[in-house]
Amino acid sequence: MTTTTPAARPAAEHPTPGHPDRPTPNLLRTALRTDSWSTAAFGVFLLAAGGPLSGPLGLPTTWSIPFGIAMLGGAASLALIAGYPRIPTHLTLTVITANTLSSLALLLLPFTGLLPLTGLGTTFLLIGALVVAAFAALEYGGYRRGERTG
Repeated sequence: MTTTTPAARPAAEHPTPGHPDRPTPNLLRTALRTDSWSTAAFGVFLLAAGGPLSGPLGLPTTWSIPFGIAMLGGAASLALIAGYPRIPTHLTLTVITANTLSSLALLLLPFTGLLPLTGLGTTFLLIGALVVAAFAALEYGGYRRGERTG
């Protein structure tokens, strides 16, 4: 019978305290899954509420509908990446880069004059930039820990 010490196990396989047989989910996989679900929910929200919110936010449906569709595609991609037994480094770095660039775009877009945003619409996009930046930071933290195995 061979045993492995906790130090010999990959980061994702350290036992959950109180539950030695159950692996602890790692930060990268959890962040990717949460990012996927929240991106999907927000994509559905944009598709369903884009019309009614167009006036209060100043976000035209010609922008909210394509963004909603793109977010659903992004959510599916994130879910697929999170499901890999070993999350490839190049995909992890692609997600971190995409989230960082998306956060910057959301941060700058209100100040470009491209959209007739209201004050509420500007706040909406700035909050979105913070949420996307938080996911990029969490995913980067998981990457730095070397949590690419599951």
